[in-house]
Amino acid sequence: MLDDLDLDRRLAPERYRETFPELKESLRKLQYELRDAEIPTVLVFEGWGASGKGDVFQKLGQCLDPRIFRAYPETPPSEFERRHHWLWRYQVRLPEDGLMTLFDRAWYHRVLGERLDKTVRKKEWRQAYGHINEFERWLTDDGQIVVKLFFHLSKREQRRRLRQMDEDPHEQWKVDRDDWEQNERYKPWRAAIEDMLAHTDTRAAPWTLVPATDIRFARVAALEVIVRRMRDALARRQKAPADVSRTRLAARTLKSQRAQRADEALSRARSTAEEAGLPLEREGDR
Repeated sequence: MLDDLDLDRRLAPERYRETFPELKESLRKLQYELRDAEIPTVLVFEGWGASGKGDVFQKLGQCLDPRIFRAYPETPPSEFERRHHWLWRYQVRLPEDGLMTLFDRAWYHRVLGERLDKTVRKKEWRQAYGHINEFERWLTDDGQIVVKLFFHLSKREQRRRLRQMDEDPHEQWKVDRDDWEQNERYKPWRAAIEDMLAHTDTRAAPWTLVPATDIRFARVAALEVIVRRMRDALARRQKAPADVSRTRLAARTLKSQRAQRADEALSRARSTAEEAGLPLEREGDR
């Protein structure tokens, strides 16, 4: 999948200035529409170190309401979390209805970082593919939005960015030994990424690959996907409001449908009785 990506794609500055503010405004409005429709949104950011994931997250944060948005970076599991199934610590961070959650790397760390560092056995990371697909299908079957973005860079571009950040006193804190090791082991990392994409790119939760060489292009591409998926989910909920029965919208819809069916049944009964010469007693006649 990575071979098919054009890493030279760029966005002209004037096009960026025209497009990006509109996307941010659309995202801001959609966040409230999804809140009112009680649709949870799960964003998963994956990608190379220095690929611009943090930059896109920062831009997201500028237009999203922090009261209904949460972000979680990937961290080592605690001793308490190790006592549960490995996906448990992500499950408890899922958004409530109408809220948004961003995971930086999240559950894919098992089939990438943990696999390559050999902190889990081969059997465990292989089984994780099935666990991940079942988990994400469960989320989408529940009416949640799952957007998965992978930010891709060449080895040369990643190294250039790491050097640039390492030389900047204001950016040094973003670079650690793991980033340099990833660049040094670019080939095995790429093989693991290809394996991950091949096993977890599903109809329920597809991957979107983002060429990240040009940061303007990456920002626009990422937000376009998020906005499109949010609009699609909103349209589905409006078309079938009773699909997720726990929501207030479903309760109102089902109540209205039951009342309509009761009125239609009563109307048919009256019509049948009148045709038989036995009109039903009306409330006003009692």
